[in-house]
Amino acid sequence: MLAVRNTLWPSVVLVLLALAPSFGLADTPLHERIDRAIATAQPDFARRAAPPASDAEFLRRVYLDLIGTLPTSNEARAFLNDRSPNKRTALIDRLLAGPEHARHLAAAFDVMLMERLPDKHVPRGEWLEYLRSSIAVNKPWDVLAREILSSDGVDPKTRPAAKFVLERGAEPNVLTRDISRLFLGTNLQCCQCHDHPRIDDYKQAHYYGLFAFLNRTSLLVDPTLKKAVLSEKADGEATYQSVFDPAKTTKSTGPRLPDGPPLKEPALEKGKEYVVAPTPKTRAVPRYSRRALLGPTLARADNEAFKRNIANRLWALMMGRGLVHPLDLDHSANPSSHPELLKLLADDIAARKFDVRGFLRELALSQTYQRSSEQKASRENQLPEASYTVAILKPLTPEQLAASLMQATGLTDAERQALGKNVTEAALYARLSPHIAPFVNTFGSGAGKTQEFDARLEQALFLSNGSTVRGWLTPRAGNLIDRLARLANADALADELYLSAFTRMPDAEERKEIANFLSQRQKDRTVALQDMAWALLASAEFRFNH
Repeated sequence: MLAVRNTLWPSVVLVLLALAPSFGLADTPLHERIDRAIATAQPDFARRAAPPASDAEFLRRVYLDLIGTLPTSNEARAFLNDRSPNKRTALIDRLLAGPEHARHLAAAFDVMLMERLPDKHVPRGEWLEYLRSSIAVNKPWDVLAREILSSDGVDPKTRPAAKFVLERGAEPNVLTRDISRLFLGTNLQCCQCHDHPRIDDYKQAHYYGLFAFLNRTSLLVDPTLKKAVLSEKADGEATYQSVFDPAKTTKSTGPRLPDGPPLKEPALEKGKEYVVAPTPKTRAVPRYSRRALLGPTLARADNEAFKRNIANRLWALMMGRGLVHPLDLDHSANPSSHPELLKLLADDIAARKFDVRGFLRELALSQTYQRSSEQKASRENQLPEASYTVAILKPLTPEQLAASLMQATGLTDAERQALGKNVTEAALYARLSPHIAPFVNTFGSGAGKTQEFDARLEQALFLSNGSTVRGWLTPRAGNLIDRLARLANADALADELYLSAFTRMPDAEERKEIANFLSQRQKDRTVALQDMAWALLASAEFRFNH
């Protein structure tokens, strides 16, 4: 049915667009509007676009994207054997509703916001739990953003949210740079000294408008709490000069968003500027806080940059590339690949009050997301990634790789079995989480760097010669090798192995290879099973989300 609809897309879209007022396209589900926008942007779309992904390809992709790991072999069998026409929608809803989704999205938001910076003031576990619990109750993104930008680190209940500011040392220039990039999608770092030399949209005044929210704030180790907290003066203006200005004219600005109006500030009676006056050992609390206004001013539905940024980042999380790419260079000289679509997405997420879960659901339901990653054979059909006519291959993040290897080797199943009646998502995560750090250290980009696929020698050695994955392939009750050892039939064994590793059935040639390999290794069958499993888990197919 999906393939039939694809062949009709161009003509149907033209009719619908012509009749837009009477058809009420604004009431059409977002996922259908996404597909129309992608189809209309590409001439001869129906002939050139990839077909829908197979059930196996979709299953692996949606598990990795929504909960960060692979399905069990039993879950894969159940889905592949299910003949229900709505099984994909039902699966998406089930994954989004489960506790694993909140855990996975918390890890994704952690990397997005903290960029793997080292812990100094707030333990990462506390920060992750803050994100996880917020996502579990579907806290809107604008509320989350306001909490992160407003917390001063004093109240233990809200201290984890202050990690974003505290780990950056409350340094105003660092915060101005990172808030503009991560919350507004605009990298204003070059504007600290002058208007951006290559991007006309980025001005020095924009930089210092944001800077003015932050330049009165500093870090102080509270002697009572014995922890770093935020202190804020009641005075201090944001002044700047352009290094390219021969006259060295000094300008000043109050707090304001880029291209936004200046905030009106109250006139305070002299001597009454503070709730708590500053001393060398006392945290200053002004009666009027500029920093406290940053979150409420920035994280708003009518802030175009704020809603465009989160819509674009969530799109990239699911689709493998931003509509604006790179994600933090949203400006007129680097337009969106699909401008109307990005506006649609930004307006939609704001209209749904920044409901991230509902937004991700619509992305996952789209044909664009559910398209195959296999290009059509004809060279003329080879289109750029930004066309979204073919699903983009995405390397697994370090967290996804760790969780997927634990699931594929059966470590997760074995730990689940060991917990017995006491098994919960939290209890299982507590047992497995210590194994994640070595993968982040080996496969992750450095602090502050964008995560990209780079097949380095130490990564190959970690998978091939390291003790971690090999250790997980040691026979243990409930794990992969234990299950394979109980299967005498070569075809059944091949099915279990490929479903566990690749979430698909083996083809005829792969079945033959397994049967031949095992027939030659009867005397050391357990070792042979470990070698076969390792070969699949160390393969390029395993490292990518197809």
